[in-house]
Amino acid sequence: MNKGRKTKKKKIVSENRLEIDQLKQVSELARLLTARDRELAGLKEKRSQELRELEKKTVELEDSRKALMNMLEDVDEVRKKVSEEKNRTLSIIANFADGVLVFDRNKKPFLVNVQAEVFLGLKAKEVIGKPVSELEKNPNLKTLIDVLGKELKDAYRQEMIISENLVLEVSSVELGGLGKMVVLHDVTRDRIIERMKTEFVSIAAHQLRTPLSAIKWTLRMLLDGDLGKLTAEQKEFLEKTYKANERMIDLINDLLDVTRIEEGRYLYKTVLGEIEPIVENIINASKQEAEMNKIKLEFARPGVKLPKLVFDPDRIKLAMQNLIDNAIKYTAPGGEVTVSLKYDNEEIEFLVRDTGIGIAKGEQNRMFNKFFRGTNAIKIETEGSGLGLFIAKNIVEAHGGKIWFESEVGKGTTFHFSLPLREEFVEFLKAF
Repeated sequence: MNKGRKTKKKKIVSENRLEIDQLKQVSELARLLTARDRELAGLKEKRSQELRELEKKTVELEDSRKALMNMLEDVDEVRKKVSEEKNRTLSIIANFADGVLVFDRNKKPFLVNVQAEVFLGLKAKEVIGKPVSELEKNPNLKTLIDVLGKELKDAYRQEMIISENLVLEVSSVELGGLGKMVVLHDVTRDRIIERMKTEFVSIAAHQLRTPLSAIKWTLRMLLDGDLGKLTAEQKEFLEKTYKANERMIDLINDLLDVTRIEEGRYLYKTVLGEIEPIVENIINASKQEAEMNKIKLEFARPGVKLPKLVFDPDRIKLAMQNLIDNAIKYTAPGGEVTVSLKYDNEEIEFLVRDTGIGIAKGEQNRMFNKFFRGTNAIKIETEGSGLGLFIAKNIVEAHGGKIWFESEVGKGTTFHFSLPLREEFVEFLKAF
């Protein structure tokens, strides 16, 4: 019996252990299932988050697509406007009254309008895309390149003569680093009119000078008593008439000088000589007028012996005389006029310094213009042609020199001009 109870007890213990093991297994399985559920829940949440992000990105992509489409539409509209503007600009250039050539950065033409073709006697397709070296093969383009240089420098209204019946003014401007635009303006008619005006003035002046000279000598004979004695009153009136006639002759001579300048024939007799004696002669001839006006006129002689230079003595004398006369005329009594000469290795400089009325700043850039006179000068001296400085400037520049001045209203003016001593200029003047 004891054995049977023991066996039964063992069986019960064994069954209990089995149940315990099964309970452990069930508990472990429940734990694993719970962990798996949590893992699945996490994955589900992660997938949900990814889906939400994907939906958000999809919305953003759709917004970007719409924005891009709008941008493409705007770009297309802008492209159309640019194309229309380009066509309009090209149409304007093509039908422009002036000739237009546009060069790229490599100095190759990429646009030549119809008028430029007419002016230069060529076809656009013959020159577009070609370098300057090839363009020079065309005679008219070579003339243009001679004006602008191979680097196509900036120019403003530079004259270019194509033929006797075609004169052009050339202007070129930079296109903001994109290239260069050259404009050809036909001034043939203007030049013909200027030439006709010059010829008319020349003829009129020559025709007037002869009778005025006859009047001058007749008046001189009357004043000298060659035709009988005059009363004091008669002599006074004749002297006034004589002076008026002299002013008329001076004006005629100035007009003739201007026509010669405009015709390009102004230097007559160039010689190798000294300039100081000419200045001395002018000073001596002007002293009487200066004394009458109570003005101190001085010649500050150079400290060194001046070299000889090639020049036209009569023309240089006229330029100096005009500057000295102006200085005396526009300086008040008690003032001073000083004339001097300077020299360096390349040029001789002539100066006239006065303590006169000066020139207003707003008028200084017009002082060398033909027929221009300063406002304050007109108030002081009503008579005057406004040609003296114009003539002086052209005389100096015909010699290869330059002329300039400094001035301040009420304090005076200093006029300068310089004449070069370069050997190549000596050879140049010998050609006249």
